[in-house]
Amino acid sequence: MPSDLPGAVLFACNYNRVRSPMAEALFKHFYGTRAFVDSCGLKPDLDEGVDPFVAVVMDEMGLDVSGHKPKSFAQLEDDSFDVVISLTPEAQHRAVELARDRATDIEYWPTHDPTLADGSRDAMLAAYREVRDALATAIRQRFGAPSTFGG
Repeated sequence: MPSDLPGAVLFACNYNRVRSPMAEALFKHFYGTRAFVDSCGLKPDLDEGVDPFVAVVMDEMGLDVSGHKPKSFAQLEDDSFDVVISLTPEAQHRAVELARDRATDIEYWPTHDPTLADGSRDAMLAAYREVRDALATAIRQRFGAPSTFGG
């Protein structure tokens, strides 16, 4: 079990509908309440919830993200994070601004946008699973592999 989890982690992407909600849900799944985790985007579409394909691929792991409400950096209840992980170049720029004059670790994890995939529903789901699995691997590598993970 990781003994040095940061107190608060933020995952950021462009719209807070695909990549960052996946990362937030995976982090919560792996580490529970041992660290605070949140996610946000640069330009969230507040009328939209989580991307429907995200809901499907997260449900495959038993994780319900259907209640996720996209939010922006400005809508964060607290902006004091120990680690901010940007999943897009655009979010990385904003994360650096957020952390200015703070003891915050800023990391950039280039993460493919599965919404750009073409093809059938199965092809789309495969693209989303690939991103989900890559994020799961990156989170476990960065913060330690929880022994309770089953997938």
